[in-house]
Amino acid sequence: MNKNGDQVRVNETEASGGRKVGAMRWVLGISLTLAVIAMSAVWIIPALAS
Repeated sequence: MNKNGDQVRVNETEASGGRKVGAMRWVLGISLTLAVIAMSAVWIIPALAS
């Protein structure tokens, strides 16, 4: 952190408070895929049964 008068500058790591690993992207992608599969099954299975 650099302070110059009233101005404070922080780098990207200090501002975010941690590391960026990209794990959340995988969690969201997998959960979205599972939700689409589940909703499709709820719609398709009864349509085939009738």
